[in-house]
Amino acid sequence: MTIVRIPVTVVCTFVWIGFVCAISFMEAWLKFRAPGITVPLGLGIGRLVFGALNKVEWIFAIAVLFNLFIHKEIKRLNNIFFFIPVLLLVMQTVWLLPELDTRAQLHIDGADVPPSNLHFWFVGFEVVKTISLFIFGISLFKTKQ
Repeated sequence: MTIVRIPVTVVCTFVWIGFVCAISFMEAWLKFRAPGITVPLGLGIGRLVFGALNKVEWIFAIAVLFNLFIHKEIKRLNNIFFFIPVLLLVMQTVWLLPELDTRAQLHIDGADVPPSNLHFWFVGFEVVKTISLFIFGISLFKTKQ
């Protein structure tokens, strides 16, 4: 039999993964294939969607942190796989998303924007975040004999 130690944390973790996968790995590039979507329009949509995703991710991160704290699970070694995504989320919030947002706005305004590796960083962060959250989520299940 498999039991779940902290059900709310499990739900938040896997829904968080779903949001990241749906937005970062599907919506981000798919919107540019829609008829009538220009690059500036797609960038405007992306700015809005990724700003909202960032806020939703913080809600999940705080909910998980709160649950780990109230269940006295905050010091477990497996929680490193939760704190890695939180660290990446902090870096995205204070550095990466503002930089990408600025570049997108410059492009929308018609400025000549030089190439950048920022999107590669973003994708890398999302991959590491998703894998870490998955490992963390799986670690919340326990087999009972």
